[in-house]
Amino acid sequence: MLQLHYQSLRPLTTAHLAQTMSLLSLTAAELRQQIDAELASNPALELVEERRCPVCHRLMPGKGACPVCSQPRQVSPEEPVVFISPREVAYGEGYSGGAGDEQPEDQYSSAGEELPVYVFRQIAPDIAQEERKLAAHLLTNLDDDGLLTITLLEAARYLHVPLARIEQVQRIIQHADPLGVGSCTTQQALLAQLEILAETRPVPLLAGALVRHGMSLLSRHQYAELARQLNAPLARIQEAARFISENLNPYPARSSWGETRQPAREPDRAYYQPDMIISLANPCAVERAEPGSTDEKESTLMVEIIMPLWGTLRINPLYRQAVQESGGPQKEALREDLDRASLFVKCLQQRNHTIQRLMQRIVSLQREFIYKGEKYMCPLTRARIAQELEVHESTISRAVANKAVQMPNGRIIPLSNFFDRSLNVRTVLRELVEGETAPLSDAELSALLAERGFTVARRTVA
Repeated sequence: MLQLHYQSLRPLTTAHLAQTMSLLSLTAAELRQQIDAELASNPALELVEERRCPVCHRLMPGKGACPVCSQPRQVSPEEPVVFISPREVAYGEGYSGGAGDEQPEDQYSSAGEELPVYVFRQIAPDIAQEERKLAAHLLTNLDDDGLLTITLLEAARYLHVPLARIEQVQRIIQHADPLGVGSCTTQQALLAQLEILAETRPVPLLAGALVRHGMSLLSRHQYAELARQLNAPLARIQEAARFISENLNPYPARSSWGETRQPAREPDRAYYQPDMIISLANPCAVERAEPGSTDEKESTLMVEIIMPLWGTLRINPLYRQAVQESGGPQKEALREDLDRASLFVKCLQQRNHTIQRLMQRIVSLQREFIYKGEKYMCPLTRARIAQELEVHESTISRAVANKAVQMPNGRIIPLSNFFDRSLNVRTVLRELVEGETAPLSDAELSALLAERGFTVARRTVA
């Protein structure tokens, strides 16, 4: 079960450290993709559809934070409450704080998602747990064109199941988007697409015959020879060939995942989905309070770290039992899956713990900035946080990189802004420029900044 054990001083193995660092650098949406990839590729790992707190492991209500871990327990109200909040995160969607926001029409968008994960998310809700394991094995053996790199017989032997079960799972996969994915050959992919399309629209009668018996001639547009061999009118051969060309794809995934896909344009970095949410424990009291009053200063800040998982990630108990009962080479293969699943869960726990400690310290130091704005930012470096948390500076850099924070006012900013030492200087400088009655020289602006406690050279002001 997903329980955190805060043994921060315990030495980590090389594999543990490497995977923890990798997970630490992921955003919430990227982490969800990584979790889905692990679930798809490792049958020893499973997601139980129950909400448990990743920290105290208590069952949680259908919505909201853990009623125990999210309660203020600290002596000083200036110390924030930082907790892990399990919730679903959809790929490519912005964080929505209201029910009225529009959602993307396509629930299973392929943007930014690995092919096995994209397909598995479509079929998993409709198949049994045992079939999911078989599907995961097939999907992890796809090439970038969406075709299998192993035979169905090899899969059946590896998984110790009848060939008929593997064939049944393959048919389910072939019905997913992109149509025909999971086929063994280009010919099988085309035939699968024909079968699926025939369920909803008219398909030329000769299309199947062309795919089965005339692929070589079809690729060279030798329609007359095809008509002779199949003893069919040339017009019907051309009709079927045109349908195949316009509606079928021998390489189902190539356009989105293969070598011919168009490289995605790197957009300007914009943060629509926060990885952490900072809120006020008692926002009403703060709204009524006078600036600088006790009520304003003593309102506790709540820091919600999003764990993009609706359920509990754990080791499959049946798989663990199978390891104990098996022997020989099979036991070694099962043990490898079990060890990999166990390592992933431990590294995920370590990632959460590190980000919790990081946000606890950042929010404590930047409390004034969170309440009052950029002018009140405390100069802060990653090196200082690393020293206080007794970790390497690169660990802090990974934890900060590409993360976004939603502030109490709803604004979403990069987490790296909390380390921008020049931000408060720029804010004060902008106020001076906007408030000047006569143009000020660079030297005069530098002197005014010095009066306010900011030592900035004239060249820097310019």
